[in-house]
Amino acid sequence: MSIDPTFLMRHMLRHRLSAVARYSHEAKAIQQGVLQRLVQRAAGTEYGRRHSFARIDNYDAFSHEVPLNSYEELKDYIDRMRHGEADLLWPGQVKWYAKSSGTTNDKSKFIPVSKEGLNRIHFLGGRDTVALYLHNNPQSRLLSGKSLILGGSHSPNYNLPNSIVGDLSAILIENMVWYTHRLRVPSKSTALLSDFEEKREQIARETMGKNVTSLSGVPSWMLSVLLSVLEKSGEQTLDAVWPNLEVFFHGGIAFAPYRKTYEQLIRSPHMHYMETYNASEGFFGIQSDLSDPAMLLMIDYDTFYEFIPMDTFHSETPVVMPLSDVEVGKNYAMVISTSCGLWRYIIGDTVKFTQKNPYKFVITGRTKHYINAFGEELIVDNAEKALAHVCEELGAEVRDYTAAPIFMDQQGHCRHQWLIDFAKRPADMARFADMLDKQLQHINSDYEAKRYKDITLQPLEIVVAQQGLFDLWLKSKGKLGGQHKVPRLSNDRHIIDELLLMNADLKANQS
Repeated sequence: MSIDPTFLMRHMLRHRLSAVARYSHEAKAIQQGVLQRLVQRAAGTEYGRRHSFARIDNYDAFSHEVPLNSYEELKDYIDRMRHGEADLLWPGQVKWYAKSSGTTNDKSKFIPVSKEGLNRIHFLGGRDTVALYLHNNPQSRLLSGKSLILGGSHSPNYNLPNSIVGDLSAILIENMVWYTHRLRVPSKSTALLSDFEEKREQIARETMGKNVTSLSGVPSWMLSVLLSVLEKSGEQTLDAVWPNLEVFFHGGIAFAPYRKTYEQLIRSPHMHYMETYNASEGFFGIQSDLSDPAMLLMIDYDTFYEFIPMDTFHSETPVVMPLSDVEVGKNYAMVISTSCGLWRYIIGDTVKFTQKNPYKFVITGRTKHYINAFGEELIVDNAEKALAHVCEELGAEVRDYTAAPIFMDQQGHCRHQWLIDFAKRPADMARFADMLDKQLQHINSDYEAKRYKDITLQPLEIVVAQQGLFDLWLKSKGKLGGQHKVPRLSNDRHIIDELLLMNADLKANQS
């Protein structure tokens, strides 16, 4: 008699459900324990000695001894670590580095991924995602088939043996235990291909006859792969290709603009969509209730959390607080300390808590990806909600977009300019633009005030992107595939002007 692998996995992971249940009444104690474990473990490192980790026994001492850090403040340590030095930010030698979008001064950031961070943050997050999904779906047959995991690529880190740098997903695939490779597709060699277009075609060929039950990846890149699968199969929906497909574990970008497209491609009433917050810097959140878009903050990993209210973020002395002091409904910049050697690190994401005990939150945007050229303080969360509402009302679908301010045209007018790639264009573009403008005013009082009687801001402008524009731009930057994406909002015109030039060329070539 064979044992159902899904039943076996559910049994193996039940201890994690008990641990997560403690989040509801022991959050403060759990986080205090995480902080003490981290500082004690790193007390002998160069950074730990410099900041008196051995004397830190509570949060007040930690916040007094250790400064807030951006990537620039830790960059020298990380560069030395990449060249083989040990015991700098974390004990021992760190050999894996997740490459992510750059800073003002550098094209890329290289986030250390220690063995402890790999196991006590990233892999633990993956296991908890499965545990919570199986708990919420008792009829699941998840492990009866394969998981299509969309990963990036990696390359050698200088000349250090067994040291690599690349997408976090590639580092995870490279370090998975052997038996997990039997549960996933495509093959490891295909998963780690650096050319996304070649990878997409190869994935389509390799998965055609497989029993795929789940998908994992970034919605935009996964959609590109799925469309290739449909093209090669000749089928109209994925149900016909993979009849047992039941869940898409997604993250990296907001899912709302893609939901309708996925629902058209996957018609099964048994299909589920589960969001995770898995970044290069750590695994922070899981959607524990599929009827609630907020994610559960994972507080017993090797991550200690702090938060900066966004209304103080740009001040000389920002307010910083532990998790126990946050308020529901306020917008915060997230600060983390982890077993990868990131100490009081400002990750760049902003979040808003929807409840406490347990703490659940939504991602609202980025500390740098916003438009505040005229005091309107437009954040990504505003943009996503407004677009979702207008698309629902008008039956449109947005595949990708970016927006930036026009500071002053020849008539002295200022406005926001949106470059949108529509999967399904609205019948009336002028009406779409007007409704989007009004919905942004409804959501954001600062934007509404600046739009008052068109005195400060004129009505927004929409430019329709030619098909394939955003992929072409990412390819030109060497960022096609993986977790890369076009910034949604920018406070300057550098990105959108590049895109508009490419869009004009595409339009001319296609006419």
